[in-house]
Amino acid sequence: MNASLHAVLRLFFAGHRRLLWSGIALAALTVFAGMGLLGLSGWFITATALAGLATGTALAFDVFTPGAGIRLLALIRTASRYGERVVTHDAVLAVIAALRPRLFAGWAGPEAARRLLARPARLLFRLTADADALDALYLRLLVPAGAACAAIALVAITLGMVSLPLGLGVAGWLLATGTCILAWTARRSRRAAYRRAHAIEALRAQAIDLVSGQVELAMAGRLAAQCETLARTERRLAAADDAINRADTLGGWLQALTGTLAMAATLAACALLVAGSAIGAPVAALALLLVLASAEPLTPLRRGALELGRTMLAIRRLAPRLDTPAAPAGRAASGDVLLDRAGLRHPGQPALSAGQALQDITLDIRPGERVAVVGPSGAGKSTLLALVAGERVPSTGQVRAPASCLLTQRTELFQDSLRDNLRLARPDADDDALWSALRAAGLDQTVAALPAGLDTRLGEGGLGLSAGQARRLALARLFLRPTQLWLLDEPTEGLDAATARDVVARLAGQADGRTLLIATHIRREAALADRIIVLDAGTMAADLRRGTPAFDHRLHTLRPD
Repeated sequence: MNASLHAVLRLFFAGHRRLLWSGIALAALTVFAGMGLLGLSGWFITATALAGLATGTALAFDVFTPGAGIRLLALIRTASRYGERVVTHDAVLAVIAALRPRLFAGWAGPEAARRLLARPARLLFRLTADADALDALYLRLLVPAGAACAAIALVAITLGMVSLPLGLGVAGWLLATGTCILAWTARRSRRAAYRRAHAIEALRAQAIDLVSGQVELAMAGRLAAQCETLARTERRLAAADDAINRADTLGGWLQALTGTLAMAATLAACALLVAGSAIGAPVAALALLLVLASAEPLTPLRRGALELGRTMLAIRRLAPRLDTPAAPAGRAASGDVLLDRAGLRHPGQPALSAGQALQDITLDIRPGERVAVVGPSGAGKSTLLALVAGERVPSTGQVRAPASCLLTQRTELFQDSLRDNLRLARPDADDDALWSALRAAGLDQTVAALPAGLDTRLGEGGLGLSAGQARRLALARLFLRPTQLWLLDEPTEGLDAATARDVVARLAGQADGRTLLIATHIRREAALADRIIVLDAGTMAADLRRGTPAFDHRLHTLRPD
């Protein structure tokens, strides 16, 4: 945990060190101005009252200098408070914005797609709620801690000038009791904070499942059970909130008690000093009010301690993903695709299991070759493409391949404009390049007929386009991607025959000079290939070349157009 905390703190202060320290300095300045304002006001009121007891002292008393000081401190406090809010929030938002791309990169390694599909709610929670929880590390812990230390230091210096034992004693008491109360509050609320974070995550996932799957749940007779599960989770959340609130209330009571004891001790000491003529009543009032004002920065720090458990949980979850991932092993700069006795087993499967997803695959694909991978469902075709794409890591053997572009059976479109959906493939593409890709995919006339053209907004999952139009948009995105290796996983699955034939023809027209690896069980797709690799139960059963009877026979055994 300490290593994770240090890693996050290093990232916090790596690129925005000056801004972060400026926020802490402004918070300390706000505390100084507020304590000075209260103390000087108390001194001024007391001194004015005493001076008014006699005509001579009243006429000689200077009311302008302390009055000007009070106005100056009020202005400083207002300006520094505003500056603190702007600078600290600007700093933390900049840090979180810089962390999120690192988190995306951390989850972009091999196996990421499979884990994303298995637990999408969890990964979404990490990228949103957990990342947002990191702002408490700075806003609710580091900034208030700096302000509290500044307040205690001011008490020590000011009271030390009145009486050194008084200054050291009060400052030591405030520091010791404040630290103990904050540690106790953080410890008491830690488990409740963990339970609250887990309950919120579960509540979000269960609510989404209830809303999106209510038809299926109703048909299965599980709608009432899902509602009860949601209610139980909500009760756990309420119990965790109640425990945190109790810790907050008790921590606040302890802080009030220790602050009252500090003021009582200061009052007694000042009374003795006034009685011995060591100080006057105005100085005693100043000292007492400074001790009173020193408790103000401890309140937000206590609230930060309540959130410490949630913050540390987020740090523990995110810190391993904040390191920039190394390039996947085996990525080749040349155009060859090489698999040397590559095998892959599913998680939890024994190493020597005969039912591995892939076993002992040895394959050499030269640049410009077109290879179709065929076999029955479950033979490992899509898994082989995932190995070559770097989405999966081989359990045995080696895989070397250049950068590739994978077109899967499922068309992935986002709730955004057509332009931005295309630019996922090439962010720097101008409109001419986008229209050229659309023209090559046969979608240019459809887009040109839309009122907003490339700025047309799609709904979630590409809502607003037919299945054929969505596939053509994905095809245009493939054409935009500047890679020499195309991995096509049943690219015409689910399309009507005419659209499928047109898509295959357009793929053939744009594939000149590129290497193609096609997973298919359809004849029209395999006809693009110069070689056919036959997979059977995860093993490579045959490697057939165009022009041989075995190639022609295998091609004609595939499902017709």
